[in-house]
Amino acid sequence: MDNDKIVRGNLVLPDGIMQDGCLVIKNGVIRDITDARNVSPTEDYTGHFIAPGFIDLHIHGIHGLDTMDGSLESIQGMARSVLRHGVTSFLPTTVTESIENTTRAIEAVRQAMQSSSLESDGGKMAHVLGLHLEGPFISRQAKGAQNEAFILPLEDELVRSVLDAGKDIVRIITIAPELAGAGEVIELLKSRGIAVSVGHTAAEYEVADAAMEAGCKRVTHCFNAMTGLHHRKPGVVGAALLRDDVMTELIADGIHVHPAVMKLLYKIKGQRRIMLVTDAIAAADMPEGNNYVLGGQSVSVKDGKATLADGTIAGSVLTMDVAVQNMVFVCGVPIHEAVAMASSSPAESIGVRERKGAIEVGLDADLVVLDSGLRPVATLLSNR
Repeated sequence: MDNDKIVRGNLVLPDGIMQDGCLVIKNGVIRDITDARNVSPTEDYTGHFIAPGFIDLHIHGIHGLDTMDGSLESIQGMARSVLRHGVTSFLPTTVTESIENTTRAIEAVRQAMQSSSLESDGGKMAHVLGLHLEGPFISRQAKGAQNEAFILPLEDELVRSVLDAGKDIVRIITIAPELAGAGEVIELLKSRGIAVSVGHTAAEYEVADAAMEAGCKRVTHCFNAMTGLHHRKPGVVGAALLRDDVMTELIADGIHVHPAVMKLLYKIKGQRRIMLVTDAIAAADMPEGNNYVLGGQSVSVKDGKATLADGTIAGSVLTMDVAVQNMVFVCGVPIHEAVAMASSSPAESIGVRERKGAIEVGLDADLVVLDSGLRPVATLLSNR
C-alpha cells in the first residue's frame, strides 16, 4: 500500500462502530483515528465498514491449492485467494501425511514468509504468519478426515524432528492430550513459544482439563473430532466451555456446528475466546464435484459440504467473510464482535495482537472494506 493515506468510512473498532471516521496511515501503520470532519480523505469508503483484516489460523487450502502441495507457488496462490475474502494474514495448515510431505510443506511456508514482497506476478498477497501443524500426533479414534495411515505416536524424538524442520515457522500444533508422553511434549512446545491446541482427541474431561491447566490454551475446531458435552461425561467440550483461559476455534458454516450451538458457544465464551476459522480445503472457491483430495484421500463437495467417500466431513469450503456474515446474520452477534472473532482473537491466540488484529493507533494497517452485507469490496495491506 502507499506509505501515507487517509481512509474514510464507518470504522469497526474493538468496542463498537465509529460512524464516518477516518484512519490516518503512515508507512503501513495506523497513526490516528479521527472524525471525518477533521481531515480530507485520500480514499473515501463512506457508507462502508472499514474493519481490521481477518486472520485465519486454520486453513488447508483454497482455489484448487493446498498447503500439502509443498510449493511456494501454492502458498502464494493461497495468499492471493484469501485476500478476496478479507483475510490479510493466515497460517497455512497441514494435515496428517508423511513426515517427508510435512517437511516439504514447512519449507514452502518458510519460503513464503521470507519473501519480502507483498505482491507476486499474480497480484497482492496476504501475510503468511507461520504454520499450523494439524497432526500427525492425534487420536485414531477421533481422526475425523485425517489419514490414519500417517498418524504417529507423540514420541519426543518424532516431535523434535518435526520441530527442527519447522523451527521459527510453526505457530500452532494440534495434539491429542491423551497420547502417551503428552505432558512432556506440552512443556517442550511451550518452551519454544508454540501454541498447543487440543484437537482430534478422544480424551475424557479430566485429561483435557489437565492438559489445559498444563498449557493447552486453545481448542481446534471446537465440537468437531473430540469428545462432546454429556451430562455425565463433560468431555473436551465441557473442559473448554468451563475454562476462561482457553480459546476455541469455530467453523461457523452451519454444517460443522449447528447454528444454535454456535449461539451457545458465543453466549458462554464471548467474542474474546472464540476464533473463527475456515478449515477450508482446496475445494473452497471452486465448483462442487468429486475431484478433490485431502491428505491423499478423495473428497466430494455437494451442497456446500465436503466429505470423504464414507460420509465423514472433510474440512470445509467456508470462507472467512461468510463466517463473519453467519455470526452476524444467523447468530445475531454484533458486527464489531463478529469481526473481532476473525481478527483480534486469532491475533491474541498466536501472540501478534500488539501488531495486528484491530483498528488501533500503532497497529498495522491491515484492513478490509465491507459493504452493508459484510461482503469485502477492498483490502489494504501494511508493508510489514
